[in-house]
Amino acid sequence: MSHTAQPSLAEILSSARVVALPLATRFRGVDVREAVLFEGPEGWTEFSPFLEYDDAEAATWLAAAIDFGWSPQPDALRSTIAVNATVPAVPAASVAEVLARYDRCRTAKVKVAERGQDLADDVARVRAVREAIGPEGRVRIDANGGWNLDEAEHAIHALAEFDLEYVEQPCESVAELAELRRRVKYMGIPIAADESVRKAADPLAVARAGAADLLVIKAQPLGGVRRALAIVAEAGLPAVVSSALDTSIGLSMGVALAAALPDLDYDCGLGTAALFTADVTSQPLRPLDGMLAVGRITPDEALLEQHAAPAERRQWWLERVARCAELLADR
Repeated sequence: MSHTAQPSLAEILSSARVVALPLATRFRGVDVREAVLFEGPEGWTEFSPFLEYDDAEAATWLAAAIDFGWSPQPDALRSTIAVNATVPAVPAASVAEVLARYDRCRTAKVKVAERGQDLADDVARVRAVREAIGPEGRVRIDANGGWNLDEAEHAIHALAEFDLEYVEQPCESVAELAELRRRVKYMGIPIAADESVRKAADPLAVARAGAADLLVIKAQPLGGVRRALAIVAEAGLPAVVSSALDTSIGLSMGVALAAALPDLDYDCGLGTAALFTADVTSQPLRPLDGMLAVGRITPDEALLEQHAAPAERRQWWLERVARCAELLADR
């Protein structure tokens, strides 16, 4: 948390709106993404930890939301952020349709290691992406820790022909990442860590273990823009800023983080508003010419009403906010 005093629960809830936004393609096992939006002195902010996360983990997301709504953010060092297209674990035949939702993104991140699929599905999908974006485009893959060590090594060999920019979270544990990085180093394909940073008790362990070439960071799960910047500085590794399937409000927090990073050598995974069929603003934070503009987003009242979550889901989320706020007060 920042130096700003934490607002009371009543202050947080006074403007809270719970929304449910439909996705164009099933992603992370959901067809509808729910989020709580509320307004602080600095502007609108978002609390949207995934449903399966416990309160202790979700409280860090609330710390980020409060920080973004109640504290001035670090200065932006750039006015636009280049972003990648995100391709869910769709059949190869659907790749072109997904990529068409992104305006001229030169980089594509492809989900692999999906449960119920096999390596042949991954190869077909990545091949379709490479063919669609051409030899100049950049292709990165994300396994979300879905492979064991040997599966990851085998998969990287099978996918190397598509000229991978990097492989994100191929295995679950830091020890596996370190060993895999040692095994595939001669191939020149970098290993990126995501879950090993944002879901770890010690987000710096992966850097100390030499288990990654770069970090994938997300503003909400790391407790906010300032805390994420501190982690990157201490880790001493290049960083890519990614989203957690946020609304445009949450994406603006990720954009603020990307804008404040001293070095930004990779396109960021912040173009995911393109995965939604609706948003909370009539000017959603979608890629234009492969870029997002830096700046805060204000939701449209009519869209907040239109996409309001059902009463029982609203109650579920507000109770979750209250429990997380209590945990933050105790920390």
